Amino acid sequence: MTARALHRNSVITALPAMRLVAGKKPSVDDIYPRLFDAILEQRIAPASRFTEEGLGEIFGVSRSVIRRVLAKLSHQQVIILRPNQRAQVAAPDARQTRQILEARRLTEIMVVQLACAAATPTQVRQLRELIARERDCIERDQRAPAIRLSGEFHLQLAAIAGNAPLAQFLNSLVPLTSLIIAQYETQACTYCTWQEHLAMTDAIEQGDADHAVNLMTQHLNHLAHRLTRRAQP
Repeated sequence: MTARALHRNSVITALPAMRLVAGKKPSVDDIYPRLFDAILEQRIAPASRFTEEGLGEIFGVSRSVIRRVLAKLSHQQVIILRPNQRAQVAAPDARQTRQILEARRLTEIMVVQLACAAATPTQVRQLRELIARERDCIERDQRAPAIRLSGEFHLQLAAIAGNAPLAQFLNSLVPLTSLIIAQYETQACTYCTWQEHLAMTDAIEQGDADHAVNLMTQHLNHLAHRLTRRAQP
């Protein structure tokens, strides 16, 4: 990694080495969480511009891999891609934040209802494993992975619900919410806590849709209050 690449891409600090199987080239699935975490940590700062070539050098992968990762992040609205321009990290304002959270509230009420009716014991166990990883990151003060895993919990609920259009819609809202949290919240414990996720999982396991909906509504209302207040100019 060169100093020129670091300067050009507004990357604040060096990224940790990847742990990969010997002889295996990093894939999109390897690079995506690292690039997303770098954005959440503001190692790649909001409104900074960067190139496929520069990111490929930083992460030690080809431009084609970076291009696919950027395409995924663009679909999730975390970054902005425009023809003949460098990619740019999104920077939602207070109005956009309110609209995103309003859309999430309406969508996730239905998602959690469907999840209560559809969740299998294996899926509930997977949710608990995800919560355990989130809790571990919070306790280790690993803020960016904790934020990302918090979002993945909501996306996993959408997958369990079994409604593809709803899941696709949330996939364009939840990662963007993670970006907003990273930009406006200062501590990992102030947003989607693992305790709240655990309570929702308990309600889903019991098939208690009314309680699960109440928990989700309170959860998102609290998040909306905090984020829209902090996003005010």
